[in-house]
Amino acid sequence: MTRPIRVIQWATGSMGKTCLRAVIDDPSFELVGLFVYGAGKAGRDAGEIARRDPTGVLATRSIDDVLALDADVVLHCPMLSDPYDGHDAEVRRLLESGKNVISINNYFEPRALGAAYATALEESARKGGATLAGTGVNPGWVAERMAANAVALCLSHRNVATREIIDCATVPNPDYVFGALGFGADPAEVDMVDGALARTFDRMFAQSVEGLAQRIGLTLDGYESDHELRQATRDLTVAAGTIPQGSVAATTWRVHGVADGVRRITHEVTWIMDPTDPAFAGKPHWQIEVDGLPGLTIAMDLIDTAPDGVRTKPEQFAVAAMVLDAIPRVVAAPPGLLRL
Repeated sequence: MTRPIRVIQWATGSMGKTCLRAVIDDPSFELVGLFVYGAGKAGRDAGEIARRDPTGVLATRSIDDVLALDADVVLHCPMLSDPYDGHDAEVRRLLESGKNVISINNYFEPRALGAAYATALEESARKGGATLAGTGVNPGWVAERMAANAVALCLSHRNVATREIIDCATVPNPDYVFGALGFGADPAEVDMVDGALARTFDRMFAQSVEGLAQRIGLTLDGYESDHELRQATRDLTVAAGTIPQGSVAATTWRVHGVADGVRRITHEVTWIMDPTDPAFAGKPHWQIEVDGLPGLTIAMDLIDTAPDGVRTKPEQFAVAAMVLDAIPRVVAAPPGLLRL
């Protein structure tokens, strides 16, 4: 009988906790470790944190504890870091200890961030005989898989665009909402060109653009950014607190792939706090547009089918599904960087 794949869950925010539950619930996997950031979670059983039966796995804040574990893969799910590569040191230590790593925030297409950057990660992976990959719904799915399949219906194409709108009004974590996502800020103090958020999303979504380009056989010369924000027209009461009138209530992060001076790929992600805003009301979660022969538009939404009382959002389930689907492939892959 084949043994379960031994999994370490890294971080238990909303996404990490969803992945943790999925691992515990699936007999194909055995949870052997849990890394947490909060002191209040350290020492607690993973089952308690996940609202499941006890597992015998106690949460730790020590990376040395994690490195000492015998495991096949680490599901790396921390909050976004500023700078964007702020988690690289710990990821490289995990790889060099012989543990495969799957990230939901980075490493989708590291070569988009420079050959030297990708080479350093690959060296750590090969040193430990491990594999590094990134996956999720965006980046990871909507452009790299769905848009790539859509292009197959076109004899030619001038531009391939993927657009996403994410309603963040129900996200409860103030640090994430007002920090990592920048809501509630004074627009005059938000640099949409060279600021921390712009740098983060430039680097994240360039990987989606490059991933799509690779899959459709398009060689890019580089990337261009085109970001914007919208202000709240009234005070907004959301799960994480209050978005004052006039402060940032929506951000659009847009990265283009350029070839021969022309924008051939457009990847756009909009985070919103007011779903009644006419600019966003009634629009799908995802839209793919191919300006080609023939032209093509695809609209997609995730549907909430969770039982009553379950607060996990559809996109969280979807990311967890992508992560679990990737685990066997990452574990079986040769050492290095893996494009999923």
